[in-house]
Formats: sequence, C-alpha cells, structure tokens
Amino acid sequence: MATPLSPPLPPRLLVADQVAGTLTVLNLPDGSESSSLHGCHLAEHAGFLALPGGRVAFVDDRAGELLVLDPYGPDRGRPLVAAAVPVAVPAEHLAADPTGRRLAVTTGLGRNEEPWSDLLTAVDLGAPEGPQAVRIRTRTGEPGVTVTGGGDPLVVLRHREPGQFAAYRHRALMAAAPACPRVEPDAVLALPDDDGHGDAHDPVTGRLFAAAGSGVHRLAYRDGRLTAEEALPWGGPGRGYYLRLDPVRRTLWSCVRGGPADPGRWPEWSNDAWWYGLDSGRSGRSGRVPLGPGLVFRLAVTARHTAFARVHPDGDELVLLAVDSPGDPRVSARVGLAPMAGAPRAGGTPWDGVERRAIAASPAGSLVAVSRGGHGEIELVDAERPEWRRTLTVPTPLHEGGHLALVHPDDPAAGDPVGR
Repeated sequence: MATPLSPPLPPRLLVADQVAGTLTVLNLPDGSESSSLHGCHLAEHAGFLALPGGRVAFVDDRAGELLVLDPYGPDRGRPLVAAAVPVAVPAEHLAADPTGRRLAVTTGLGRNEEPWSDLLTAVDLGAPEGPQAVRIRTRTGEPGVTVTGGGDPLVVLRHREPGQFAAYRHRALMAAAPACPRVEPDAVLALPDDDGHGDAHDPVTGRLFAAAGSGVHRLAYRDGRLTAEEALPWGGPGRGYYLRLDPVRRTLWSCVRGGPADPGRWPEWSNDAWWYGLDSGRSGRSGRVPLGPGLVFRLAVTARHTAFARVHPDGDELVLLAVDSPGDPRVSARVGLAPMAGAPRAGGTPWDGVERRAIAASPAGSLVAVSRGGHGEIELVDAERPEWRRTLTVPTPLHEGGHLALVHPDDPAAGDPVGR
C-alpha cells in the first residue's frame, strides 16, 4: 500500500520586532503562527541573510550572537535555532560565501553619533568542533562586507572616508589570536568615492559590487585576486544607496534617489528603480524606471516582479515592476497602503523617531509582505494578482517597521549572499 504524500509546506514569513525583542514565524497566506523566539533583538541594518537549505541568519544586537534559523526545522523534528555563535556588535553588515558556511559581520554606529568600533567577526559554521567565531580589529567606520567563493574565500570590506576595499583571507582571520588583535588586509584597492553605501556579490561570476556617488564600482575575483573594473553609471542624476541581486533573472537592482540634499525635504526626493543585467555583455543592458517622490529604500524580489515600498505624505504605496516579460522592466501595479500614525513628516528626517516600512518577498513565489510600523500589521499582496491582499497582525507594534524575510522550502534566495 502506497504511503500517502505529506502536504507541501507553506511559504513562511519571519517577522522581527527589534524594539520589542521578538521574532515570529508565520505560515502564509493565513498568517497563523508556526514558531517564535522571545528576547532577541535583530540588528535591523544588517538584516536577514538567506543561507542554502532554506536557513536564515541574523544578528541579535543585544545578546551579541549570530543566530541561524531553520524555519522548516520544527516540521522535521529539528529546532528553530540551528546555531548560535558570539559576534561583535552593533552589527552593521552581514554576508556569507556562496556555500553559506563562512560568514563575516562588521560593526558600525549602533545608536551612536559617530563610528566607534573597528571589530570584524569571521564565522565558520562548519568547523569540525562546531560553529566558531573570531573577532579581529580592522578600521573604524561603517564598512560593508562581501565574502567571495572558493576553499579559502576573501572577506572584502568596503570602507568610506577614505573610500577603500580591504580584503582578508577568511582562513587567516579564523586563525587569529584571542583578544581582538589588529589584522592588516592582504590586499587594498582604492575606491574613488568617500560615500560608498550598498554592496552586492554575484556568486556565478565572482564579481563584487559597491554603490557610490559616481556609480556602481565593480571588482572581479579571479585566480584568488581582486581586480577593479569599470564602474557602472547610474544613467542620470542621483545615486543609489542600496544594491540587491536577483539571482534568478541575474539582475542587479537599486533605487536611485535625487533631489534636495536637506533630509527635511525628503517628500521632494525623486526615486527611480535602477537595474543592470549581469549577463548582458560588455555594454550591459540597464535602465531606470520612475517610482514617484518620497522615501524608497529597500526592495524585494518575487518570482516575476520586483517590489518597492514608497512612503510619502500624500499616501504610501507598494510599487510592483514586471520583470519576467518581454522588454525592459515596467510598473505593473501601484497598491495603496494604509497610513501609519507615526509616519515621517515634511521638515523632519524620514528615519529618526518615526515609523517605517519593511518589505519582503521570495524569488520562489509571488507574495509580497509590507509592514505598517507602529500598528503591528503586515499587508500581504500577490504580485500576480495585486487586487488580492490580506492584512496579517502580530502581537507587537512593529515600531520602526520591524524587519521581514519571506522564505519557501526550496528557496533560491541564497543566491544573493548579502544580508538584507
């Protein structure tokens, strides 16, 4: 007699409330709770990092730990927390090599006015004696980080003021002495801008990318060496502060911001979705799509769309770009979002003491989740049928927008090995 097949496991949404100190895993689309953690405070700037096998990593900024979650583990008799490793905090950026075994965590400002920490943590989740971490000193700042592939990958920091790439051998970092010694990089390459912000890594070609005022700077990794290549232009006024890789369509994404430098005039900022085809040859297919004025920052990638959350005093919206159809990306839908009581206002900055929105999706499906900061609500939209929507609620307010990650059992999101 044939054994009945188990029903497929649903997509799941990881909802972190970094202010309240909770993390809840919800089944989608109904929003029922699958599992949860309490007393953990996600490092929002470093975000969630997708790892192979459907796992997700993040840094608990209060405990000083890197946690690796297995969202489908409890369904198979495994714990939700697959590993916990001590790391230096406040966590600024988080990245892994393509295997998901070797990671790096940089430190930044936290809730301070100026950069003060120069600690870098190297992590080996597959060490023979169990997960291990080593802390070393590098250079004070707010460094971005990427980790190349290969048996002994490079940990590449992207520094500001002065702009610089600094590369370290991961194996050498793991062999460093105790007590946080200062370690000199194996290689240094100049970054011509002092305003770098935003990093990406393409595991297929080994290229590393860093966003800056003059464009997207590229490093090629071949034969164990880094080589600077020609920068990619933004294709018009403004610049991007964020980079994200779509590993399925092999596209690099950002949002280019233009307009007045005064952050109090943020409602006047222009926003264009910027994209670059990674496999489009030397000339490179790229373009920009206008999204509208206000604040747009992080983005999310679905199976056939790229999603942006736009905040503006005249009304917030989810902007969906169709990307899996003939021709260049185009706006396919604009979905209005319920207002936030503590939303940013003109005359003040859009990030200090105000509510925000987090956004998440997966390249394995069509659902997009957008948080409503301060209200404990998450709007769930189907990018294929944007008229379909559902409001999910969580027991905490999600002040500052919280942070979200959307996962599937067989998720290709780990093809983007940088925390988001």
